[in-house]
Amino acid sequence: MDVIILAAGYGKGLEPITHTRHKSLVPILGEPLLIKHLKAINKLGDVENVIIIVNYLREQVAEAVTKVKSELNFNIVIKDQGEPLGTGHALSVAVSEVSSSEFIVIYADVFFDYSDLRRLAELRGNVVCAYRVSDPSRYGVLISEGGRLKNIIEKPAEPPSNLINAGIYKFDKSIARYLMELKPSPRGEYELTDAIKDMCPHVEVKVIELNYWADIGRPWKLLEVHKYLLDKLSRTEINGEVEANVTIKGNVHVGEGTEICSGTYIKGPVWIGNNAVIGPNAYLRPYTVILDNAKVGFNVEVKESLVMEGVHVSHQAYVGDSIICEHSNLGAGTILANLRFDESEVKVFVKGRRESTSRKKLGAIIGGYVKTGVNVSVFPGVKIGAYSWIYPGVAVKRDVPPCTIVKGDGVTEELKKYCKVDLSVWR
Repeated sequence: MDVIILAAGYGKGLEPITHTRHKSLVPILGEPLLIKHLKAINKLGDVENVIIIVNYLREQVAEAVTKVKSELNFNIVIKDQGEPLGTGHALSVAVSEVSSSEFIVIYADVFFDYSDLRRLAELRGNVVCAYRVSDPSRYGVLISEGGRLKNIIEKPAEPPSNLINAGIYKFDKSIARYLMELKPSPRGEYELTDAIKDMCPHVEVKVIELNYWADIGRPWKLLEVHKYLLDKLSRTEINGEVEANVTIKGNVHVGEGTEICSGTYIKGPVWIGNNAVIGPNAYLRPYTVILDNAKVGFNVEVKESLVMEGVHVSHQAYVGDSIICEHSNLGAGTILANLRFDESEVKVFVKGRRESTSRKKLGAIIGGYVKTGVNVSVFPGVKIGAYSWIYPGVAVKRDVPPCTIVKGDGVTEELKKYCKVDLSVWR
């Protein structure tokens, strides 16, 4: 059997994380999502080929795959989609590489319970995986009868059910005909869901419900996935060094080479990677994830946040319900606020539109290689683009584009010298 992973596209819904990182390489407890997919596929045991369709930041995907290739028992083909013309087009590019009569298709930016992958692999014929959500109007809603798919309605204003398309499938080669007959959708793309809808009247397409699923198409979904996984931590595991006068409560993972300095208080579930430094006198609250080589220093409080590789939050800062991407540096006294005065839901601008997060608490989403000066405050739900600098004392009330210097009082300047973001994509 073969598996196709659709990983093309820019991941604009994940901005600013994807300014510097391929959307399939977002970290899940320190391991790229794509690598988690590959390791789960490897456990199936009978997979011959995995075809990964990419375009933007292809070299990052290739590098990540190379690091684990020796651990995998199948061949990997990384194929460029070319112009990103939609999921239907991406799958048609991949199908030419398939050698098996049936194959699994996975969208690269979804996370799910991998026990469902084996269940899917054991089924014969065409299958669409489904999941029940509280907000089905954001997704393709499935209409099924007796476990057989009848229709898919994309983002209906009044959803007929809460069962949505999870972006995980199994097909036989009959799908190829319907991919060839696709016409562009109203947004100008060739949609895989249109091919499936065309297929339904003529070919049986089964529907199975997943045990757990999350669409990591928005930054705050990363926080939700980590909360789900941290709730599964069953014990404390200390592989690093813990100094005297450190308090650890609940289930906590501490990676190799990590130092937990005196006076630090950690209330689990918390996950800390390798070679990090925590404290002295730091406070890590539940559902915090600190990745490799990060530093959380003196008098820093972190609550339900994701602090990525090489980040420095050195002293007297507050990080609440936030994401800080790789190698960013928060100056002393930086505050990432997470709650509005009126305690209403925090909304975030996504692709130019203000979008609900369904969260009363959400802090900042800070891209890679950002620097903040001392005493910077960032309002709830604000995004700061990669390689941006925020001058001391500035209150950041609105989103900051990548490679921008924010000087305060509405004065900004483009940061050209150090910028490594493809601004033709992100501006």
